[in-house]
Amino acid sequence: MTVYVVALNTFREAVRDRVLYNLVLFALVMMAAAILVGQISLDIEQIVIVNLGLSAISIIGLFISVFMGVGLVYKEMEKRTLYALLAKPVRRWEFLLGKYAGLLLTLVVNTAAMATGLFLVLLYVKHSLDRGDAYLLVAVYFILLKLALVVALALLFSCFTTPFLAILFTSGIYVAGLFATELRTLQGPKLSHAMAAFLRWLSYVLPNFENFNVMALVAHGKAIPRAMIVHNTLYAVVYCGAVLAAASVIFARRNLK
Repeated sequence: MTVYVVALNTFREAVRDRVLYNLVLFALVMMAAAILVGQISLDIEQIVIVNLGLSAISIIGLFISVFMGVGLVYKEMEKRTLYALLAKPVRRWEFLLGKYAGLLLTLVVNTAAMATGLFLVLLYVKHSLDRGDAYLLVAVYFILLKLALVVALALLFSCFTTPFLAILFTSGIYVAGLFATELRTLQGPKLSHAMAAFLRWLSYVLPNFENFNVMALVAHGKAIPRAMIVHNTLYAVVYCGAVLAAASVIFARRNLK
């Protein structure tokens, strides 16, 4: 119940933030611009629109996840509302989980709005939707899983450092996670065996964000394997659980005086 209350308040605060509306509007404008780009691309209108639309949803979602995620704890401490809240029968892990759930709900709502805009653009261009367009829902779902990971990382770093450093750390891990697969097979004449082993170990520790990128498949109307959907879902749940558990431990030991 406590987690639900904190999550609902976080969602309400995020909805009142005009930045969210500006970002969503910007994404919808990008999708509309995709129509113009598609019209000057010979017979690849749908591919261009899907690629630009999903890219806009992903980029805007990342901005919201990082910049709002790192402020979930810091803003409450700055406004001194955290101390009053923790004085009540609210455990610290409940506070963190509620903040995480609230921002995640915000991302779901905003992503749904942007996905609706993308479908409307496709409907305008094609005059109808077919079965292949339904695969877009899987791509959007994967984007949400990726954003859930980013929010968890941003929340973790916000528990023990400043917002600026938290943004740097979260962004750095995100970029590194895009190349996690390449790190496992990285070879070179100047790369020692110890360094290769370290990079291979690091590739398994970093979140593999490339697993959630199915933009090329969806743009060409190809189905996403069910095994991949199950794997990515379990991967995101386990990884987010581990990161949130670490954040709870760090936040529980933090001196808030």
